[in-house]
Amino acid sequence: MSDDPVTPSARAALWDRLRAASPARLALGRVGHAPPLGAVLAFQLDHARARDAVHAPLDSGALADELAPMPTIVVTSAAGDRATYLRRPDLGRALAAGCAEQLACGQGGYDVAIVIGDGLSATGVQNGAARLVHALIGELQGLTVAPIVIATGARVALGDPIGEALRARATVMVIGERPGLTVADSLGIYLTFSPRSGRADSERNCISNIHANGGLSAQHAASLLARLLREALRRGLSGVDLKDDADVLPAPDTKRIPE
Repeated sequence: MSDDPVTPSARAALWDRLRAASPARLALGRVGHAPPLGAVLAFQLDHARARDAVHAPLDSGALADELAPMPTIVVTSAAGDRATYLRRPDLGRALAAGCAEQLACGQGGYDVAIVIGDGLSATGVQNGAARLVHALIGELQGLTVAPIVIATGARVALGDPIGEALRARATVMVIGERPGLTVADSLGIYLTFSPRSGRADSERNCISNIHANGGLSAQHAASLLARLLREALRRGLSGVDLKDDADVLPAPDTKRIPE
């Protein structure tokens, strides 16, 4: 007779609750000494999706079409190819030769510059960046917005020289986040007041995990960013000194844990 007071059905219900609360791989079972074949194949598929997201090229033309009728400018970082980008993060933070002059030829003097960078998930940018930027524009009524900049080979800090060249008061960088085994197409937003080369990460505000797989929706992220941006412009700062003081924050779009 077993001394375990927990019945098999109660134990199964507990695992069901834990699995509903997390996308982590929990209680997969086993076949002999190995995980079930289905679980192994699902892991390999998710790993392949994550790798593809890192290495996939961004189709800037298709993205620009989705952003229409908003004007766009396409620039590149100093990382000449994807392999260099992955090995040299510093080059992903600097504009390629001639791009700063290209940006400076426009009107300049905007309230905000929105930059879309491929980052570490061009898949996420291709799938969701246009929808997110359209939602952002809808939240930024009354502010002057520069032409949307599409940047390839981009790290977060590439928004600093872009915003500086456009003479923008603030830069909003929409970028593909590092993919994982649960989500390979997540987006992040980074807000920087008074962008210029050399800004520290502590001088930025980040909104992360924007995706359709239980993450923050595009509209919720846009609403949160708009509140932070207007406060940044009013107070003249961003980063650790700028908090979202809204009474109610948008809840993640996740399933409820069963009772």
